[in-house]
Amino acid sequence: MANLTKAHEELYRRTPDETFGSMQELWDHCYRMREQSQDRWHAPSDVSAKASPHALTLTLGSDGAFSMNDWSFTQLCRLADVSKDTVNRLSPSTASIALAETLPKGNKPFQILTEDDRIRSLHGATYTRLWNTDLLAMIREFATDFQPPQQAVTGGTGLYCGEQDLFVFEIDPLAWVEIEGEAYAPGFFVYNSEVGRRALGCQTFWFQAVCQNHIVWDATEITEYTRKHTARVNEGLSEIRAMIEAIVAKRDARKDGFVTVIRKAMEAKLGDDAEETLKQVCKNGIPRSVAKEAVTIAQEKGRFSVFTVVDALTRLAQQSRYAGDRTDADEKAAKLLSLVA
Repeated sequence: MANLTKAHEELYRRTPDETFGSMQELWDHCYRMREQSQDRWHAPSDVSAKASPHALTLTLGSDGAFSMNDWSFTQLCRLADVSKDTVNRLSPSTASIALAETLPKGNKPFQILTEDDRIRSLHGATYTRLWNTDLLAMIREFATDFQPPQQAVTGGTGLYCGEQDLFVFEIDPLAWVEIEGEAYAPGFFVYNSEVGRRALGCQTFWFQAVCQNHIVWDATEITEYTRKHTARVNEGLSEIRAMIEAIVAKRDARKDGFVTVIRKAMEAKLGDDAEETLKQVCKNGIPRSVAKEAVTIAQEKGRFSVFTVVDALTRLAQQSRYAGDRTDADEKAAKLLSLVA
């Protein structure tokens, strides 16, 4: 088992304006960004950095001049193969001359994403964008019953989107099942960037707890997938859909299996009377004093079924002072269910 920290790391790097209270709020935000954004293709000869009094702007042929955010400026420096730190130390006029000397001069066009009068990203011709709305639409359709975890201590929700990327953390809090005698629920992380800041990716898992710092504790059956934003990135959407469908199918199968076991436990008797039932409970490692109390509770309910006795043992375990004792008692009670599994 492992402790997963992706959501924890996102929690402490996100600002309040990048945090969303629901999938609908996140969807609306991403939809607005997509509607307000426009891809522009320009030959290198049409792209030039110009000095303004306090910053650089980028002129895109007849489309005019656009400002840059930190990420698009970083990408511009990468395309020019010059250090961003070096360019930042230059005056705007000197920086424009340096970029004019170093930006590529070939025939392959630049792919430039703008929002109003600002550049969101700059890429070469091989970059392929996957819109956040396409990813969210798939999650909403196939990750039924999943939802964000409890709100973190900082107010983080697990649903984030900023200028550079998107991150979604969801769990199914009603899908607790037993795996090797312990309780687990399913969850996943999904992430993407419309501007090339990070790869498209997904991580699915089964977990035992999520703390208020959004660390996922004791995760098992972890599956991870990433894909770069190249020509076939849309195939990555199909891969992530398959991963989510797989964890949903396993969730449903395990829930059905657990229901079947409980139904059998309700029907199967440990004994015909209190004495016989007590003997069977003690045979399975339950201390006689605890077993006697559980059988008494079961007798009051008029049934000596496996389920009634396990339910009684579970209730008695909650009265234990120490967590270790409660866990040990729960494990022994759960073993009784294996009699009908």
